[in-house]
Amino acid sequence: MFEMQDYRRIPSLMATQHPDNANAAFWTNQAMITTSMETEEIYECFFTLGCDEYMWDWEGKFADEAMIERLMARHLDTFKKNSLGLDKFITLRIPNIWEEQSYKLSRAYMSVLSAAELTRELALHSPPVFEFILPMTKRGEQLIYVQNTFRQVANMHSEIFDDHDFGMGYMHMIPLIESVEDFYESAKILEDFIALHKEVFSVKPPYLRPFIARSDPALNAGFVAAMIGVRIALREFYRIGKRHVLNVYPIIGTGSLPFRGGINPENIVASLEHYKGVKTISIQSAFRYDYPMKDVKNALNYIQNTLADSQSVQIPDNEFHELYELCKIFSDYYRNTIELVAPRINAMAKFIPSRRERVQHIGLFGYGREVGKVNLPRAIKFTAACYSMGFPPEFVGTGRALKKIKSLGKLDLLKKHFPSLGHELRHAGKYLNRKNLQDWAKRESWAEDLLEDILLSENILGIDFGPNKNHHYLHEILTSKIKLKQEMDIDLKEDILEAALLRKSLG
Repeated sequence: MFEMQDYRRIPSLMATQHPDNANAAFWTNQAMITTSMETEEIYECFFTLGCDEYMWDWEGKFADEAMIERLMARHLDTFKKNSLGLDKFITLRIPNIWEEQSYKLSRAYMSVLSAAELTRELALHSPPVFEFILPMTKRGEQLIYVQNTFRQVANMHSEIFDDHDFGMGYMHMIPLIESVEDFYESAKILEDFIALHKEVFSVKPPYLRPFIARSDPALNAGFVAAMIGVRIALREFYRIGKRHVLNVYPIIGTGSLPFRGGINPENIVASLEHYKGVKTISIQSAFRYDYPMKDVKNALNYIQNTLADSQSVQIPDNEFHELYELCKIFSDYYRNTIELVAPRINAMAKFIPSRRERVQHIGLFGYGREVGKVNLPRAIKFTAACYSMGFPPEFVGTGRALKKIKSLGKLDLLKKHFPSLGHELRHAGKYLNRKNLQDWAKRESWAEDLLEDILLSENILGIDFGPNKNHHYLHEILTSKIKLKQEMDIDLKEDILEAALLRKSLG
């Protein structure tokens, strides 16, 4: 049952549970989607929107262990015609036991095995889940460890209940790589995994489906470093695939705002150009729920048609290493400033509404997000906090880094590999509240740095940033109100939500 799959359809549209939506989901009147509602969300993503994959997230949030059983109970006739594991795919994102003290991994294993038993008894394709996503993958041996332990649990289950045969107990692994530094070292992660896989299973993995994160790399290294890092990772994935004669199907996890990836129904043509070589794109909550249905479906069709012909990334060795040096320049300026502004971001993040039932990232139940010497909120609340205060985080460190690389004669190299930089910053810049920054700059150095970043970016790229339509000006008014209300200790949650609705994403 759990065997290596040499031939399977690669999905292009992965709906995820990332809680970045400002609006209510189209299939309910709630913006907050509880764990019990996620079964219906899967159905709607598959059969109303046409997504062909859904990420079932067990990392950092509560998960319904009986979700697939509920799907079969409610929609059995539909799944008789659209088989899980053949036509539609549920891919489970497991907790990383090397980063958090988690007691959920064994439960995830048992849930997948139970779902396989159920679908077999219903005479459906089985197993319905055959891939795990391992977040924060740093070493190939971590992927092999998960494969080995899943196989052990499957064998133990078969021994205890001798009428259940799970085959070789093989689980396909998707390494989710979540930092610019790990993008640069991703070839080693994949090389080690391939070598260990051959040692354990006597063959190479049937294919590679590495997953590029976009939110956490931006949170940790800044917007431009994260965008360049994507190109670095894609180049390495395809290089390793070619070397080992393996098919490579990269995934990228992008949010709607530029800082988190810039994939949304209004920006799809320009943004998708940067991600050439990607075969699957995450369709997060804001994409699905904050835009008109017609626009959402048109954008999803465009993604499917474009990814089908997307070619691999080609970067010569000398440019590859130079690009990583550019990443470090952007990252240094970003981190130095973000450490100074962190207290304000954390204070604002407390007012950002939640959209999923998350486990608190403290103590036994999780891990924090750290940049330098400071702790920050998770990427969505971080981005939402910055936009709510009137300074899009895309600009942090960017102008000073542009000045530096221009002095080094590397600006053309940047534009070659990030030609849409001006386009993305122009979009973010519509939500800039320069007056807020000027007021903070009278007493806080980080605001001075950010004003310098904006001015330098304008001069070097030849763009004027700021509102240019009525809803942008309304957003500016709201962020001014948010600033004043926070200083006066007045409730500001309604203003935060109204601003998020205007930009069509929480964060």
